[in-house]
Amino acid sequence: MLIALIAVIALALLFDFVNGLHDSANSIATVVSTRVLSPRVAVVWAAFFNFVAFLVFESTVASNIAHGVKASVVSLTVVASGLIGALIWDILTWWVALPSSSSHALLGGFAGAAVAKAGFGSLDLHFLGKTAIFIVISPLLGLVLGGATMRLLMALFGKRSPRFVDHTFRRGQLVSAALYSLGHGGNDAQKTMGIITAALIATGHLSRHVEDRSVPLWVVLSCHAAMALGTMTGGWRIVRTLGMGVAKLQPVGGFAAETSGALTLFVATKLGIPVSTTHTIAGAIMGVGSVTKLSAVRWGVASRMLLAWVLTIPCAGLISALAFVLATLLGIPD
Repeated sequence: MLIALIAVIALALLFDFVNGLHDSANSIATVVSTRVLSPRVAVVWAAFFNFVAFLVFESTVASNIAHGVKASVVSLTVVASGLIGALIWDILTWWVALPSSSSHALLGGFAGAAVAKAGFGSLDLHFLGKTAIFIVISPLLGLVLGGATMRLLMALFGKRSPRFVDHTFRRGQLVSAALYSLGHGGNDAQKTMGIITAALIATGHLSRHVEDRSVPLWVVLSCHAAMALGTMTGGWRIVRTLGMGVAKLQPVGGFAAETSGALTLFVATKLGIPVSTTHTIAGAIMGVGSVTKLSAVRWGVASRMLLAWVLTIPCAGLISALAFVLATLLGIPD
């Protein structure tokens, strides 16, 4: 049992690494595409703030994910199957350079494995319902805030010289990129923390009545470290799609998008709701790009991203359910 638990924790940290790799674009796409930072410097900048996010945010999201599936259903096989489904979906969408949600892949995978074991009654539908609502709310909120922030900046700086505006917001993007990376680390790393917590509960290493503060410190640190390491590896395929494929941004636009996305993530993390950092920043970029004119947004690219968002939870869930069934057929104890 101990060896199996260690293997599942290693798989969870691998997912966290891939999450950082896959979602590094969320943190650095705008700051790289506006040429404020070089790709190498940008990933180090983002990775640092991904890691230190544990000093800022409580583990509310992690605790909620640990309770997304009924504790009586959770087992190491269920957790491992959920992680496998999320990993496979993340790698597939990374391969085709499509910004999908690692968060929803993990939630879909965990839920799919639980359903394969015990049916839909095994799910906390209230928690999953809130998460489903935020699939719509987070990109819309990012879009509205992005557009509003961009209009405000245009009103404040519209009469200043383009050189002054460019110089000012090149510096401003260092702050906005840091804030977004902080929000990214605070929300996304907690999802893997929640999965590891669920595995520890299933094996009796933690009480089934876990409070927010009961997430072990070693789990917090290892998840943030794995995500930061993944972020440092880059993920340039998706950077190109998000940073240049959705809309062409100047530094002032990058600042508006990152600040709006960060605010959305801060609110969601405070409420304990796992949201997609991909959805959030993409919505903010669209909002900023559409302020000038709607044609500034490449809606063909946006529609491909929307398709990936719709497919993520069911596809990751199906892959995880198949993984659980296969494990059962191979006689792997649940």
